[in-house]
Amino acid sequence: MTAIELDPGRLTLETLQAVHAGGVTLTVAPHAAAAVQASAAVVQSAAAGDAPVYGVNTGFGKLANQRISEADLDTLQLNLIRSHSVGVGAPLQPPVVRLMLATKAASLARGHSGVRPVVIDTLLAVLNAGLVPYVPSQGSVGASGDLAPLAHMTLALMGEGEMLVDGERRPALPVLQQAGIAPLKLAAKEGLALINGTQTSTALALHALLAFEPVLESALVIGALTIDAARGSDGPFDPRIHALRGQPGQIDVAQYYRALLQGSAIRASHAEGDDRVQDPYCLRCQPQVVGACLDQLRHAALVLVREANAVTDNPLVFAEDGAMDPALGRPEPGRAPSGGRERSELGGTMISGGNFHAEPVALAADGMALAIAEVGAIAERRIAMLIDSGVSRLPPFLTANAGLNSGFMIAHVTAASLASENKSLAHPASVDSLPTSANQEDHVSMATFAARRLQAMIANTAHILGIELLAAAQGIEFLRPLQSSAALEEVHALLRSHCPSIDVDRYLAPDIERATALVHSGALARILRTLPALPALWIPA
Repeated sequence: MTAIELDPGRLTLETLQAVHAGGVTLTVAPHAAAAVQASAAVVQSAAAGDAPVYGVNTGFGKLANQRISEADLDTLQLNLIRSHSVGVGAPLQPPVVRLMLATKAASLARGHSGVRPVVIDTLLAVLNAGLVPYVPSQGSVGASGDLAPLAHMTLALMGEGEMLVDGERRPALPVLQQAGIAPLKLAAKEGLALINGTQTSTALALHALLAFEPVLESALVIGALTIDAARGSDGPFDPRIHALRGQPGQIDVAQYYRALLQGSAIRASHAEGDDRVQDPYCLRCQPQVVGACLDQLRHAALVLVREANAVTDNPLVFAEDGAMDPALGRPEPGRAPSGGRERSELGGTMISGGNFHAEPVALAADGMALAIAEVGAIAERRIAMLIDSGVSRLPPFLTANAGLNSGFMIAHVTAASLASENKSLAHPASVDSLPTSANQEDHVSMATFAARRLQAMIANTAHILGIELLAAAQGIEFLRPLQSSAALEEVHALLRSHCPSIDVDRYLAPDIERATALVHSGALARILRTLPALPALWIPA
């Protein structure tokens, strides 16, 4: 196990990737303790006072005008978690739940949520023990926080919910006891702090970002193999073209293609005297299309890392007396609290706001959806080009005896169906909103679905790329004895170690699955990373 110290507010993409992969233990940097204890003291003071404070001694949402007696404050938090644990659907995968536990702990540890240290300690104890709370994947609209999924996570920490053990649902209490973890007992505001927040939608979006990285890298490798199979030109990747436009992703993708195609004897064989003036867009415009997708994904990475570091519950606690001066980012002395601000007897301030609204995550996830769909869409067009002998100048459907054999005719149909499915899934989720909580929560982000639906899109795009990999390798073989570049010949050999050449029609679905597994596994990405002096795919935040 690798030990990582979380510095609240300063998590990096590399840290989040390590948590996602598993095999790490987390602690919170010691300097965070003072702020956590100070904010908890503010809440405890408010709970002991007479003034109504939202989420501490009042009901929730539309019931915020209902005052709760001091004797019932702990029961209020317990009832909140029980009543909000109403998710449905398949459970979230362990990497997503690990990110939820870690980012919730890091958010609370910034000291603006009013929870006691034991809450953060319990979140990390569950994570470090390798326990996975059972969290149904459906039931959040991405505003007022990811209420239902975070409630299920919290219920497991309390020993009342369930855990996933070897893929099976188990009562949480004995699992906690076996791990030596005391069930969490909630105090004032702590239930609300745990379920207000965007940690589920953020974790789902990060899960998609990290899962798509090897797929995108594979798309670059496979796209380059298709260029050689179709005897395309490397002229469109000239750096001068892309410098004139100035789009960073486009510049980087062109550099990837130049590196992948360098030294290809196939390219050299038609460098002079080719009667084709220009290649089809699916070859020529790959830097423009995939580069734009890369820019979108890089932007999403920046947004998601910011969100993973954010404090997104409500109300927020400022242990320093006074209201926050938004221009200065620090308390402004002398301002009395007003609407939405409550001052505790201890002197700190609690301010109601809307950081739980997951619109940044929703828009980032929608942008990722468009990028994932476009990577698959241009790959499908490359397959269509390869099987069209009038464009590719290869045998029809990539088979030597067309008519008797259908070759890649219907494999392309599968790719077309998946590309079309992605177009429907790419419809923005963030443009939808259904009011909830008797119209108190009247605009919501739908971020959780926006992020959750990305996994199906990634699977579709990976399958399209698996089919293209098979088709491009077949096209290369029709050009023998000419060789492609060293890197692309390594790709070809890797594929052939799993899938033999398709000389005559045979049962092709297993080959598609094996080729797709290479796309997902990162095996093609590793070949790409052996090339020198290439830019990093993501920009760490």
